[in-house]
Amino acid sequence: MQENNHNLDISLSLEPFTVVNLPVHLLDDYTNWLWQRLKQNIGTHVVTLNAEMTMLSETNRELADVIKRAELIIPDGSGIILYLMLRGKRQRRCAGIELAASLLEEIGRKKNSYPICFYGGKPGISDRAAQFWQEQIPGLSIISNHGYLSPEEEGEWCKIIEAKQPRLILVGLGVPRQEFWIKEHRELVPGAIWMGVGGSLDIWAGVKSRAPKLMQNLHLEWLYRLYQEPWRWRRMLALPQFAWRAITMNNEQ
Repeated sequence: MQENNHNLDISLSLEPFTVVNLPVHLLDDYTNWLWQRLKQNIGTHVVTLNAEMTMLSETNRELADVIKRAELIIPDGSGIILYLMLRGKRQRRCAGIELAASLLEEIGRKKNSYPICFYGGKPGISDRAAQFWQEQIPGLSIISNHGYLSPEEEGEWCKIIEAKQPRLILVGLGVPRQEFWIKEHRELVPGAIWMGVGGSLDIWAGVKSRAPKLMQNLHLEWLYRLYQEPWRWRRMLALPQFAWRAITMNNEQ
């Protein structure tokens, strides 16, 4: 059921719609909902659900459990929008990279001193992503580190996170590693917004690009990503499997 976020008590759990046994929350304005929680220091795990993640969760029970426990699951993939549309739910796609960007912009616009954390990518990527945003919005306070740390280095990184207490923590370790990492480390900053952002750090760092707007509007962003990362073709086999499920499954809700 579509929620009116302006009348929403953000301290309560949202009522989700079921997509292939996983919950998805349907809102008009995810940024505002998260912003209210950020101001009230209410911890939130944001999952950016797409078809590939949904199908992976069918064989990975640990991933399914993490998704179901998240406070906010957004419809990131075009396949999820198709599934909802076939069940009479008119919902705009919410790309994770755009939601993360809107939160960064909101922090900058309100000139709050909320510290931010970027974690993930190859060495140098998160630093370049942080530099990009600090050039866009001077004054943003961002700590950053890459996703190839040794166990000892990761332990030291966790101490830094705990000491700095960033309020927005963007983790780009890929699915499902980023979801598991968030689950295991949320106690470091209980009141933060934790969000898995996949390859967003690569895009902000300038080493990869998003699909042209036309391909995004035609729900073909997955094809552009396959062009950039042809090694993903096996994982992309989940897309037709999900489409078949979306068409043939009975309405679950």
